[in-house]
Amino acid sequence: MFTEAQLYSPVTRTGDGDVTVHLSDEHPGVHDPEYRVRRNAIAALALAYRPGEPAPKIDYTDEEQQVWRIVSAELARKHRTYACAEVLASAARLDLPADHIPQLDDVTAALTPLTGFRYVPAAGLVPLREFFGSFAEREFHSTQYIRHHSAPLYTPEPDAIHEIIGHANQIASPRFAAIYETVGAAVARLTTDTALKFLADVFWFSMEFGVVRERGEIRCYGAGLLSSYGELDEFRHAELRPLDVMAMGTAAYDITHYQPILYCAESISEIEDVIGGFFAEMDDDTPLRAKRDQKRPPVAEAS
Repeated sequence: MFTEAQLYSPVTRTGDGDVTVHLSDEHPGVHDPEYRVRRNAIAALALAYRPGEPAPKIDYTDEEQQVWRIVSAELARKHRTYACAEVLASAARLDLPADHIPQLDDVTAALTPLTGFRYVPAAGLVPLREFFGSFAEREFHSTQYIRHHSAPLYTPEPDAIHEIIGHANQIASPRFAAIYETVGAAVARLTTDTALKFLADVFWFSMEFGVVRERGEIRCYGAGLLSSYGELDEFRHAELRPLDVMAMGTAAYDITHYQPILYCAESISEIEDVIGGFFAEMDDDTPLRAKRDQKRPPVAEAS
């Protein structure tokens, strides 16, 4: 199952206000002192943010801008081949810049007229209840840092490229934005961590790593696929299964590897009906029902 904390470098703040981002030993920037100082500074700005204020403006370096340009160009090329029509249409309306990193308030200015969503800064991991719950207010918590320049097409954690190129292009679709809002409404009903985790896992296999069949071809709509150069090369080799929210909410999987199993919808309408319908109705008993269904023996067919 999905453990979101594994995706983020922990952020701590001392009593004196010093902010530190703790990169893993395998992180491409762990041995780069300048990058580590940079990450700490960007995280500190996010932690100092207060709701209602403008998002902190980041003075991105030439190196960071170059990473954005490289990844934007490569992902745009792959999106033309592998992204679904709904995402391509919403991305065209959003029209993110390819030559520079947009500030979060610029993303909000482009996104709000389309679907009412706005972006707010996050230093790193946002607790599940706060992250998903904010969708009810059409708010998305986004990191602002950029992956290390030594590996522009790879990141071990969600950075601004994932949050913006992946999620904003998706949320620019009114149909997908409505599903996000339904997720937020579901969180308000849930009282148990088990149910919240179940919701997060279904979200992972749909809005993060979902695929859809279009004209006989498999296309992606999940933000995790849309923002990953490597996943866009590999997802066509995954085992495809039909949408099954109970299986999605209980599946065990490794977030550090390309996903070997993906759940494929037959249309955007099916995503709305099955995934959106599930989020609209799920409650604290949903994980218990899923466990009961797993234990129930299959019904023998009549001969």
